Amino acid sequence: MRKLPRTSANQTMIPILSVLIPTMGIIILGRVFRERLSVDAWRGIDRLNFELLFPCLIFSAAASRPIAFDDAAVIGAGVWIILSLGLSLGWLLRPFGPAKFLDFAGAWQTAWRFNTAIAFVAVGAVGNAAPLMSVAIGFAVPLANVFAITALSRGNGLGPLSVLAQIARNPFFIASVSGMCVGAAGITLPGVLKQGVDYLAGAAIPIALMAVGATMDWGAMFRLNRFTGGITTIKLLILPAVTWLCVTLAGLPPAQANVLVVFAALPTASAAHVLASVYGAERKLPATLIAQSTLLSALTLPLWIYLLT
Repeated sequence: MRKLPRTSANQTMIPILSVLIPTMGIIILGRVFRERLSVDAWRGIDRLNFELLFPCLIFSAAASRPIAFDDAAVIGAGVWIILSLGLSLGWLLRPFGPAKFLDFAGAWQTAWRFNTAIAFVAVGAVGNAAPLMSVAIGFAVPLANVFAITALSRGNGLGPLSVLAQIARNPFFIASVSGMCVGAAGITLPGVLKQGVDYLAGAAIPIALMAVGATMDWGAMFRLNRFTGGITTIKLLILPAVTWLCVTLAGLPPAQANVLVVFAALPTASAAHVLASVYGAERKLPATLIAQSTLLSALTLPLWIYLLT
């Protein structure tokens, strides 16, 4: 695989930290305000994120950037394999996770979900590959949500038909599929509508991160046990290592290879906490995993980028 011009460690670290530091700051702010609102109020915030704000964010990310069909086959197949591998490896940690399957499913999803905001910052450090990362996000969001909704629905004891109904009605799934269709068709939304969606999308991440800070077990953030350590290792080390090996052996063009490795190395998404809360799963564990993944990615993500560049 042809190497891109080498960047310095500082050039790699600064753009990543510029996103990770504010992210952790907002999580800490959620802890500061935790006692100001009742538990029911925080659950209401999660519901608002689930039904309105995150669907707008997902739709905006998928619809605002046209999907190039030339790269769709490679990038699409690659991210689906990465997500499936994260799901499979996370399942191996079932004996070490919560006894109740619904609670396990709420945490299990963090093994394959990804932080979209960090994705576009990180990919900028390995060249002008933002359009390809848009393709990756467009393909990954629907499948990531199908996996998560299926696991959480089964945790609620639903049958196959009920699970399919849950997926079809899920706002995340509807937003990701409709956004991907708009992006693939190259449709441009009217300016007023696009601005309104973007306003709502901009509120999703900070509000969700504050809810993470209000919910998570702060005492456990720096303590990795067999389960949380395993999930974090899968997300930040194993997935990018396997991806890097595969794209190198396959001889993919540098832009495609770099996007897939960066995608595999992303920390998990704050949406995992929102989805777990809405389905009634225990909220502290996924919130803690989100914080751990985000914090540790400040060390691992620049290393993967440095390897690529």
